[in-house]
Amino acid sequence: MNAPTHPDHLLPQLNLRAVPQALIDALKARFAERCSTALVVREQHGRDESSFAAPPPAAVVFAESTTDVADAIKLAAQYQVPVIPFGVGTSLEGHLLAVQGGISIDVSRMNKVLSINAEDLTVTVQAGVTRKQLNEEVKSTGLFFPIDPGADATIGGMSATRASGTNAVRYGTMRENVLALEVVTASGEVIRTGTRAKKSSAGYDLTRLMVGSEGTLGVITEVTVKLYPLPEAISAAICSFPSIEAAVRTTIQIIQLGVPIARVELIDAHTVRMVNAHSKLGLREEPMLLMEFHGSPGSVKEQAETVQEIATDMGGNAFEWASTPEERTRLWTARHNAYFAAIQSRPGCRAISTDTCVPISRLADCLLDSVSEADASGIPYFLVGHVGDGNFHFGYLIDPDKPQEREIAEGLNHKLVTRALSLEGTCTGEHGVGLHKMDFLVTETGDGAVNMMRTIKRALDPLNIMNPGKIFTL
Repeated sequence: MNAPTHPDHLLPQLNLRAVPQALIDALKARFAERCSTALVVREQHGRDESSFAAPPPAAVVFAESTTDVADAIKLAAQYQVPVIPFGVGTSLEGHLLAVQGGISIDVSRMNKVLSINAEDLTVTVQAGVTRKQLNEEVKSTGLFFPIDPGADATIGGMSATRASGTNAVRYGTMRENVLALEVVTASGEVIRTGTRAKKSSAGYDLTRLMVGSEGTLGVITEVTVKLYPLPEAISAAICSFPSIEAAVRTTIQIIQLGVPIARVELIDAHTVRMVNAHSKLGLREEPMLLMEFHGSPGSVKEQAETVQEIATDMGGNAFEWASTPEERTRLWTARHNAYFAAIQSRPGCRAISTDTCVPISRLADCLLDSVSEADASGIPYFLVGHVGDGNFHFGYLIDPDKPQEREIAEGLNHKLVTRALSLEGTCTGEHGVGLHKMDFLVTETGDGAVNMMRTIKRALDPLNIMNPGKIFTL
């Protein structure tokens, strides 16, 4: 059995602050029916896709404009009550939990695409626009937005957690693709960071400060992001391997040879089995790489031939190719349904998700030992990975009513993160710190760096009302 982790790391620490009735009355006077204290609404806004639980917020405000967000924050600041931003609730690290009480500000109704500047390859949207909605809005321009976390998350939430997804190996993460923001600060002031220009050296880079701040410095209300031309040609393939090691070493060679692959995703045999049962598919129940190539017809053909040669040398077989959108969608069903297929494979379970990322040359070292530990633990799990950029995810499927299972899973996670950090990796490639990785952040960055983050937080949020209790404690 794995050694237990520190108890403080297993469950969220609650430090609830009082929410005066006077604040609730003021919010209802300002927002009328758009301020809800109904228990079912509060519970919906007090839980994300993490395995944690906490009391729900005291009220939920449904914002429809930046002014709404600013007014709600001003009232919360007046009563020194916490504010938790909410998009669609798909975060994985407890970001939405009201661990210090407070109110939730739901920006999902702020869902307008404000301006499409096709000539400049940019678009500006309200924070509640989802990634699928954005791509639907811009498809007539011949452009697309490539950042694609598994869920249909909001652009504001993706910015707040510095999300990425399957296309990151070629197109980068939200860090590289957000140009400008509109943010409401802890005092209710509305500020703008960045411009639509491709570069700037004007002062501190406040855009990068806010991207990844997880709602702890302000509420994002508008986002300007980069768009990309739709590739002239796209081809996708799946390939099965005799072992995870063979699949991983194929990936390492692809990247080190400089093949400009757009997507390369790993799914282990457990996950393929779960997806087959969930989606009634007949995929070979072996470790699998899902790959996609973008470019001109000639370059796509050249990339595909190179990758197939590498994969074959590593024992890859049963290549299945797809060039039409319908065929590609079918091939990618396994990856997109992996999380939900895994959750349904054990009714009532919750997933403790890992999110390590390591330099590509150390991927095999990190991943293979972690697989051996997970297999020996007896805890059901699934494994998927954006292995083209060294990022992979275990999902340990635990019974939330059995503390011993949580302890074992957290022990596995602790070993995995420790290994990743020893290989000069990170505890979180794309999910964010939230509640779950606060201890790991200190280990990764050191006390000095975290203290600098605290200094910034105290300066910008002196009342500690912006999503308190996340990333680090004050």
